[in-house]
Amino acid sequence: MAPVLPLNRVLSVPNCNMMKKIGLNLARFLSRERHAHRATPPTTPDRLLACLEPVDVLLVEGNSQISTAIKYLTQSTWSHAALYVGAYGGGRLTQSTHCFIEADLIEGVRSVSIEAFAGVPTRICRPVGLSEEERRAVIEFAIARLGHRYDLKNVVDLARYLLPTPPVPTRIRRRMIAFGSGDPTRAICSTLIAEAFQFVHYPVLPAVEYRSAATKDCPECIDEIMHIRHHSLFVPRDFDVSPYFRIVKPTIEGEFDFRTLKWS
Repeated sequence: MAPVLPLNRVLSVPNCNMMKKIGLNLARFLSRERHAHRATPPTTPDRLLACLEPVDVLLVEGNSQISTAIKYLTQSTWSHAALYVGAYGGGRLTQSTHCFIEADLIEGVRSVSIEAFAGVPTRICRPVGLSEEERRAVIEFAIARLGHRYDLKNVVDLARYLLPTPPVPTRIRRRMIAFGSGDPTRAICSTLIAEAFQFVHYPVLPAVEYRSAATKDCPECIDEIMHIRHHSLFVPRDFDVSPYFRIVKPTIEGEFDFRTLKWS
């Protein structure tokens, strides 16, 4: 007589495989590019590389179906984030021309070259004050996660917000995009990078609590207490609005002279 499996095992295995298949097919659909009008002109790859430094975060205005949902939920131009590794990769990336680490919806955490962002608007966000050791620690954290899969657990939920005007109250939009199974072997683009910076205790956009620190000599003194937010709550926009990241604009870096511009 064949062994009898518990009912929960009989039901869970097929359901699990079915959900994985549905999630993967949906991910492929959401990753399809679509035409999008952009007000911001793209920066050429050569100019981007000339300005980038290791651990810079490159924000990207994507043009896929899922980018539309992310931009709506975050009320931002940016739908994707990648970590610039540069020479710190030390030959450990997939190809010698690769210099970024990102989490792709289909392929998971991977390394890519600057050409992956050619022709799309981008923004460079640069952390300030990191030591050489801390920079390497951030990059080592990201490199160690190469090959991890993108977290598709709630990708169906995200797809629901592709409607023209999805009824999502502003106060809960961030939680709508904070999808995830909690599995440490799965990653989302902005949460992977936020977690790498939190590894060295560098702030991205922490919750700040103000406490009275009044003393006789300073009756109005106040302490700012930083509280680390869970990495699953971070979105690409957070690096843009963070007070701890400097915005670098390649167009005006170096010797910019508006007088040399050619007008019609």
